[in-house]
Amino acid sequence: MRTMRWLGSLTLCLATIAARAAAADQIGLDWKAGAASAVITPQTNMWMAGYAARKKPSDGTAQDLFAKALALEDAKGTPLVLVTMDLIGVLPSLRQSVERQVQERHGLSPEYLLLNASHTHCGPEYRVRSGHEQEAKDYTSFLEQRLLRVIGEALAQRKPARLLYAHARCGFAMNRRRNYALAPDDPNAKRAPNPDGPVDHDVPVLMVEGANTNLCAVLFGYACHNTTLSAVSMTNNVPRFEFNGDYAGFAQETLQAGRPGLTAMFLSGCGADQNPYPRHFMVPFVKPLEFAQLHGRTLAMSVEAAMAAHVRPIRGPVRAALEYVALERQPLPAKAPNPPKAQSPPPPRQYPVQVIRFGDDLSLVALGSEVVVDYSLRLKRELAGKAIVWVAGYSNDYGGYIPSRRVLAEGGYEAPDYRPEIEDRIVGLVHRLHDRLAP
Repeated sequence: MRTMRWLGSLTLCLATIAARAAAADQIGLDWKAGAASAVITPQTNMWMAGYAARKKPSDGTAQDLFAKALALEDAKGTPLVLVTMDLIGVLPSLRQSVERQVQERHGLSPEYLLLNASHTHCGPEYRVRSGHEQEAKDYTSFLEQRLLRVIGEALAQRKPARLLYAHARCGFAMNRRRNYALAPDDPNAKRAPNPDGPVDHDVPVLMVEGANTNLCAVLFGYACHNTTLSAVSMTNNVPRFEFNGDYAGFAQETLQAGRPGLTAMFLSGCGADQNPYPRHFMVPFVKPLEFAQLHGRTLAMSVEAAMAAHVRPIRGPVRAALEYVALERQPLPAKAPNPPKAQSPPPPRQYPVQVIRFGDDLSLVALGSEVVVDYSLRLKRELAGKAIVWVAGYSNDYGGYIPSRRVLAEGGYEAPDYRPEIEDRIVGLVHRLHDRLAP
């Protein structure tokens, strides 16, 4: 059995090399690229982000958390930096601070800097909360220093490279919203997962190769909540919380373990209404950490399968745009009594939309916060053409769910009180930026 597994892995590896070599014949080293990585695991135990029901801080580390940077430069000398982090999200204050300092130190324009979080629920809570202000301040300071360091190192390490793209599929994500097609009085209607709900199982992969088809970095994505875990184990009904990157962290770890010197980076997709299944303690004889490792290996094998499939070159030049759209909220409910008077709605939220176009080959759309899968499916459909379309969520901002018109109409957990036109406002800005950046 082990021999068969070994032969299967060898066959996949050889197919991957052959596919990339064939693509390499079509394109020279027209880019410059550098990659760097830094550990961002908290240096002490602290409260973890993602589940309000937790009653205590972390108990240690099951897997280190990382920030990774990929610096690219096209033939015209235009730089671009993509940063991925094993964190719950990118706080606006973090984005603003890093953006300003990177511009001052390296002259990088804000639209050419993308910050993306994996949305692991087993990372630190660095939002300021009552009673934990100093903890958040200390970690944020540590995080900023590591981000600036890793960006600087990636920029300094730029060398001639080529970019290649491929994609595959991965199936453990499932829509987690209730099945509204069932009768309202059906007890199963409120249960997740919903196997009939919309999903995006695409696994886009961007490969960075140096001379002699040496694979230097791999950027890959998936649209699924990074929530296989809350606690890694349970002893006498007491949960044990340990820092780790969940399935996305284990996918990166798996890819790097088999390829010494590789920097593997996870770019989180529009997975706000998607969960990995099975998860937590769903199967009595499988530990939660084992589920995270299994999903991670599954995703890593999808990346490997993509690299063994049809691989196409990505050419420049690179063009980017970053703008903010005002998202309006519904008026607050009226307060009784004498007589009830509706309150003014909260001020509009300034929401970031970033579009990066790689020549006429690839369009990368980066949306802020927790975006439901409808956005990815719609944008891929509407922007379809010669270029590949890759849609990421959890980028440059973190501030709750971004619902689609469908999700708002259905209501429920992922449907905060935005006005119904939220989807069209965001998608409309994507289209305008995408058209503006056309080669």
